[in-house]
Amino acid sequence: MIYLVRHGETAFNAERRQQGHLDSPLTTLGRAQGAAIGRLLRDLIDEPDGWRLISSPLGRAQATAGLIAEALGLPIETDRRVIEVSFGEWDGRLRDELAAEHPETFGRGGWQFAAPGGESYESVEARVGDWLASLPPEPQRKVIVVSHGGSGRVVRGTYLGLPRAETLAQEVPQDAVFRLASGAVERIDCEVAAQ
Repeated sequence: MIYLVRHGETAFNAERRQQGHLDSPLTTLGRAQGAAIGRLLRDLIDEPDGWRLISSPLGRAQATAGLIAEALGLPIETDRRVIEVSFGEWDGRLRDELAAEHPETFGRGGWQFAAPGGESYESVEARVGDWLASLPPEPQRKVIVVSHGGSGRVVRGTYLGLPRAETLAQEVPQDAVFRLASGAVERIDCEVAAQ
């Protein structure tokens, strides 16, 4: 079983700014989301012994993983294969600015992979596919992974064998956990305390 988590809200998320391989800190809401996900996972996992907590190396994912680790008492492992999609020259840019400058790109699906110098869909699919293949088979698989919006979509799409368009159309909530088990993906929402 895999529990897939997107990091909590960051300053860049609040500004609608592309993060890619750049980083920004979790907001107050983002920290509350991470803590709430930690509590949810504690309720979902009867006994954390034998579970692995894997995180992207980026600070926002590491900070969210730290909140989950506090709730479960697990050490954090880091794996670059679940890092966010690089948006190349668009890393750090406001989405509204990019939409105004490139209306032909932002008006169609897959715009995340159209950035100059950015990662291709195929390279992201290959690295997350390699990560999935490296995990033990079910039912021995007991993994919590803290990833990102773009790469998390590709993890779920690859796991389900979805075509690219369906993969990219998936939601990327920051207040939910996705359970990947027995060839299915289930969304489990969590309640975040009022800020």
